[in-house]
Amino acid sequence: MGMANERESIHGQWSSPTIFVLAASGAVIGLGNFWQFPSLVASNGGSAFLLVYLVCLAMIAIPLMMAEVLMGRRGGHSPVGTLRALAREAGRHRSWLIVGVLAVLVGFLLLSYYSVIAGWTLAFMVQSARGAFAERPAQAVAGIFGDLVANPELLLLWHTLFMVMTVWIVSRGVRSGLELAARYLVPALFGVLLLLDGYAMNTSYFEQGLTALFVPDFSKITLNTLLLAMEYSFFTLTLGTGAVMAYGAYLPKGGSIIKTTLAIVIADTIASLLAGMALLPLLLSKGVEPVTGPGLVFQTLPIIFGQITNGTLVGTLFFILLALAAWTTLIALAEPAVAWLVEGFGMTRRKAAWWVGLFAWVLGIAAALSFNLWSVEPYLLFGKTFFYRLDYLTSHIMIPVVSLLLAIFAGWVMRRESVAEELGAGRGLVFRSWQFLVRYVAPVAVLIVFLHAIGVIHFE
Repeated sequence: MGMANERESIHGQWSSPTIFVLAASGAVIGLGNFWQFPSLVASNGGSAFLLVYLVCLAMIAIPLMMAEVLMGRRGGHSPVGTLRALAREAGRHRSWLIVGVLAVLVGFLLLSYYSVIAGWTLAFMVQSARGAFAERPAQAVAGIFGDLVANPELLLLWHTLFMVMTVWIVSRGVRSGLELAARYLVPALFGVLLLLDGYAMNTSYFEQGLTALFVPDFSKITLNTLLLAMEYSFFTLTLGTGAVMAYGAYLPKGGSIIKTTLAIVIADTIASLLAGMALLPLLLSKGVEPVTGPGLVFQTLPIIFGQITNGTLVGTLFFILLALAAWTTLIALAEPAVAWLVEGFGMTRRKAAWWVGLFAWVLGIAAALSFNLWSVEPYLLFGKTFFYRLDYLTSHIMIPVVSLLLAIFAGWVMRRESVAEELGAGRGLVFRSWQFLVRYVAPVAVLIVFLHAIGVIHFE
């Protein structure tokens, strides 16, 4: 079979590059944009941190994302099929497909436990809509989250619902499922964000929120700040999970990889900034120090929603926003495994989607039980819960390792002619700049992120 035929995706294509940008933006805009980015910026120098972050995006994340998109489009298959085809085109050993297998596995593992977290957003959306936060003591509101995660039946209910929602979309195919979701869910996400920003603009602390985001404090820029910026720029784009590569396989040949990648990164950054503009005024109005993680969105913010004017509406909108962000990310994480089953095992898309969903759901049960029934011995793994170990394995080890291998493959293994053709940049400055960054700068940065994640290095 010739390479030209190999590159024809059997799954279909996005109807336009714009739809690809929408779909990929939905993939990369996740819960971290809301529970991590605003606090990171506010606590590490405002726009001084933003400047460092943007440099990290340009030097590390954008070259890596371009690599995944161009590999996906060049191969036209799931990450496994794409690595196999591109290795063959370059005259290299087919064992490179193992990197594709690892990428699919990362996406699948993330799907299994991210669905549990996503279920929390639905649970809190319902709680907020029924006025559970309004005019209640702060301790009682903060306890709602603890009650939720301590209840295995409730966690499994919301986990199941989110997994079914995800599989239903993915099973419908590229045009009728993934694209339809991108057309409506991503604009809805930004619409809700703008509504929340509109509310924040009418509070007396909006200017203070803008100050925390955009006024620079270079005294807070340290080596550790640089490391935080590197890590966030790397993890925010869902790199190393197979999702970007799988979506890139459906990008029409006429679409510019450079322009679409920049558009996706800009959309992700705008979403993060809009989140900061919406959330920081609320935190500052109650004298709350910005913190990161689930505690911010599931404990601190519900207390604030219970105290502010129209808090029930604002809180409900906020958790709708989180649910949309989680949903679009889960859809993208499921796609690589589904595409692989269709290509490699001859399954129909519908059957492949439900099998992926079933196995991810079962694994997710173990993750959900980690918060309650399995949070004690003998269910712990070397002193930690199953959820903790799964999250550590994927985020701290597998994602950096897969990204490093993909950078090596794109920079050193793929044929230069193939890369230049996909980038549409010939052998000019753009091509040489990308090649230098993906060969030398990005791998070193990812290695530093990896070594920091596993505790080998640390900067004060």
